[in-house]
Amino acid sequence: MSLSQAPMITVEEALASVDRVKVAPRAETVPLPQALGRVLAGNLVSRIAMPPFDKSAMDGYACRGADPSPAFRIVEMIPAGGAPKRALKPGECAKIMTGGMLPRGADRVVRRELAVEEDGVARFTGADDSPNICYKGEDVKPGDVVLRKGVLLRPQEIGILASMGAAEVDVYERPAVAVIATGSEIVPPGRPLGPGRIYDSNSFSLSAQVERAGGLVKARRRAADTPAEIRRAIATALESCQLVLVSGGVSAGDLDFVPAVLRDLGVRLAFEKVAVQPGKPTVFGTRGGALVFGVPGNPVSTFVIFEVFIRPALFRMMGHAWKPTTVTGRLTRAIARRNTARAAFIPVRIEGDAVDRPEYHGSAHIHALSAANGLLYIPQDEEGFPAGSRVHVRLL
Repeated sequence: MSLSQAPMITVEEALASVDRVKVAPRAETVPLPQALGRVLAGNLVSRIAMPPFDKSAMDGYACRGADPSPAFRIVEMIPAGGAPKRALKPGECAKIMTGGMLPRGADRVVRRELAVEEDGVARFTGADDSPNICYKGEDVKPGDVVLRKGVLLRPQEIGILASMGAAEVDVYERPAVAVIATGSEIVPPGRPLGPGRIYDSNSFSLSAQVERAGGLVKARRRAADTPAEIRRAIATALESCQLVLVSGGVSAGDLDFVPAVLRDLGVRLAFEKVAVQPGKPTVFGTRGGALVFGVPGNPVSTFVIFEVFIRPALFRMMGHAWKPTTVTGRLTRAIARRNTARAAFIPVRIEGDAVDRPEYHGSAHIHALSAANGLLYIPQDEEGFPAGSRVHVRLL
């Protein structure tokens, strides 16, 4: 079946088709410093209380709250990390630093701003409504699930893991990804351009998108527009990679060999055409446990199709249910289109509440992406939005 004969499905149908494919993420153990951006492979259950003891939330004086003494003898100074030497008696207090462990008998910390200290005696000059204590286990108790399986580990989760004493972390493996740019016209950056040639941007932008999402680019190749060269590149990639991304060669032209090569290699194609702009001739299929995407060669199409279809699939292969971050804003100018047969993703820039469209000449205009920080979705059969419309922007 040629591309022109393939049925065109909606964005929602394409996403559902990709999501139906079963994946089996595999776990590995990595040192904590290498866990950033990885996905937790099991629940983190705390073995300790946090805080592990009653501690001061302020610099001040630990005392008995019900002690009516007019002045308090300072019996010791307790720094963070130090242990109290004795329990407090009536008329006594301990000078204590933020994070210091409360001595026995103390149930209140008076802030240093509300005290006057002289000759080893503290007098309190005002009432402190708060006990200024972080109580043992008020954040986490032993047995609590602190982080759940499938969470993406950001810097804040790395801090939580460290606070639990985790020197190593069970995370899902990074999928091995092959990126193949097809086209006899493409030239590696750094070489001179001959007549009719262009530099290969797609393999670099796709690889960067994969790496930013947490995948492992195992191979990056170029293939000329011949069935033999495209077949050789894809066949090699399928031997060692769980995700294969092919840019170019997916449309209905005389030199668009990718869909036929994929079928010949045993890739079961789920779809070959999506009602989306840019990116209509997007191809998706599977062979064994490998996922294969063929994306159009125009660089904006390549970029957008990765963000919409490939990024969620890649995260799912890493055990994480990723969802795009969306914000709302108001259009500064109208966005309209004549052809409504496909849904559209338009590069836009949102600053505060204002959403504007950078200069954009179409799917070959890769420079428009550097001026954009989001994508505006226009559903199928809708002409666009008038100026002042409140719209949802998918952040990039």
